[in-house]
Amino acid sequence: MLIILNMKTLVALVPFLPLISFLIIGLNFKRLPKAATTILACGSVFLSFVFSVILFLYLKGGHSPIKIELFDWLPTVNATIGFSFLVDPLSSIMLLIITGVGFLIHVYSVGYMQNDEGYNRFFAYMNLFVFSMLVLVLGSNYLMMFIGWEGVGLCSYLLIGFWFKNQDYNNAAKKAFIMNRIGDLGFLLGMFILYRTFKTLDYGIIFAQAVHIRVGVPVLTLATLLLFVGAIGKSAQIPLFTWLPDAMAGPTPVSALIHAATMVTAGIYMIARSHALYIITPLTLNIVAIVGIATALMAATIAIYQNDIKKILAYSTISQLGYMFVGLGMGAFTGAMFHLATHAFFKALLFLAAGSVIHALSGEQDIRKMGGLKKALPITWLVFLAGTLAISGIPPFSGFFSKDEILLHAFENNKVIWTLGILTSILTAFYMFRLFFLTFSGSFRGTSEQQHHLHESPKMMTIPLIILAIFSVIGGLMNVPAIFGGHAWLNTFLFPVFITDLIKMGGLTEASNHFDVELILMLIAAAGAFVAIVFAWFKFVKGSAVPLGDEVKRSFLSNLLYRKYYIDEIYHAIIEKPVLFFSSLFHQIDVYIIANIVNRFGNITVWIGAKSRLLQTGNIGFYLVAMVLSIVAFLVLGLMI
Repeated sequence: MLIILNMKTLVALVPFLPLISFLIIGLNFKRLPKAATTILACGSVFLSFVFSVILFLYLKGGHSPIKIELFDWLPTVNATIGFSFLVDPLSSIMLLIITGVGFLIHVYSVGYMQNDEGYNRFFAYMNLFVFSMLVLVLGSNYLMMFIGWEGVGLCSYLLIGFWFKNQDYNNAAKKAFIMNRIGDLGFLLGMFILYRTFKTLDYGIIFAQAVHIRVGVPVLTLATLLLFVGAIGKSAQIPLFTWLPDAMAGPTPVSALIHAATMVTAGIYMIARSHALYIITPLTLNIVAIVGIATALMAATIAIYQNDIKKILAYSTISQLGYMFVGLGMGAFTGAMFHLATHAFFKALLFLAAGSVIHALSGEQDIRKMGGLKKALPITWLVFLAGTLAISGIPPFSGFFSKDEILLHAFENNKVIWTLGILTSILTAFYMFRLFFLTFSGSFRGTSEQQHHLHESPKMMTIPLIILAIFSVIGGLMNVPAIFGGHAWLNTFLFPVFITDLIKMGGLTEASNHFDVELILMLIAAAGAFVAIVFAWFKFVKGSAVPLGDEVKRSFLSNLLYRKYYIDEIYHAIIEKPVLFFSSLFHQIDVYIIANIVNRFGNITVWIGAKSRLLQTGNIGFYLVAMVLSIVAFLVLGLMI
């Protein structure tokens, strides 16, 4: 009993430690020394990580999930929605990712933001970001999830527009905030439908009832589709994906946190958490898979022609998230979470390594102005290579195992989606090694001033990179398939959460027993990626090719991809311009018509008042005459009536 009470205390401390740190730093950010801020910000997240590890080991030891009710928050007619937390295998995996990767990003940020005048404010926002994401994954009901959901949306706005003196950065922050509000409306409506249907928002009660509901009930199909709209916004899928590349306006550690440990993973987690609802709405699952593969392929084709090092990584995130949605749509919920975990390692690594490159080049982000950085940045080169191999799906790096698990499920259920997934995998290997070769190989293409100041990043930045590189290499070991002698540990650990998969889907999420087929599929994916890498080497290393300048005329296809399918321009034409036009029109109506009418009435009132006050002369004789005339007037009026 004492152990359970202690575990419940740890559950509460995991999110509240970063919150307390945020409050201390946020209320004293103008006078708090940097050293104190560093200890508070990094220390709070580190302690949360330690407690998360303890909770994970507690569950791994065979203990039951932990649920704590802090207080009854929202009493309703049918039930009370509690401010409560739930730690089960699914949320414990998310806790490890958020706090573990989040801590490394915090440590890296100490070196990266050392000379920034907003150092304290930055770490206050980062702690709030971690707290919000922890609430999102720990909540035991949809309303708690929604609190964290909105919290990460707010923090992304604050951190993307962190350097608010630059109006372009402010516009990027507003774009992210507004596009996420569109998705959040879907989430909110879906939540309302769930409450109306089940009279509660508690996961346990809803999922227990869902097991007994027949497949394809229209109201649940609508609810899951609306929840998916929320996931589309938060996890940057078609059509609400254009905010994520622009979110690169913020400091690079922010990009790493958004892409690896928080924010964009929220949509994946939400659907995985709601799997009991999705498996009885096959139409929604099909839509999830289709949107996922379409986004994965589109983002990969766009990334091929981008030249900003961070935006290439941003489009790769959109593409990899598409893979995860494919896994979810195929019913491979564990596979999607597996890829979410490995992606957290190598994507955090790639963004932070990109930050190391940008740091060495005094803010330069155009890969056309890089090259030959291997000698000057040997550690960054090595870790970037590890991350690139991992995301490309090269064995035995982590991305190979997680991506191939999703592709295997796709092959078993939809050959078209599998084919497109393989094509996306090949494109991923090509554009990532295009980025790698143009950055680190060949001769330096920047300025002599930049070349003179080239240097490796300090240990405060390189140590987190090395740790993340190690996990990018070995992270796949958490779910090694039986074909390689593994026991698929993650599948076993998450089985209690996803047990309804097997009940409702007849074992769809189980790994294939046809080892020869599985091996052939792995070889096809690995061979395709290897060919793409060789092609990139011949083109950008041996052939010394450099991407065209912005002013150079391109072919129709290359220009289409370079301009990102003109999605932003389309949105500007059909949404932004009409909104601005009508906004301007209504402003003119307000100023020149409505305000003019109101002002006229006001002016008349003022004029009447000005004239009426002249009657107040103070002369008694005048008042007597006025009284007599008034009496006569009333008498005449009475006789006339």
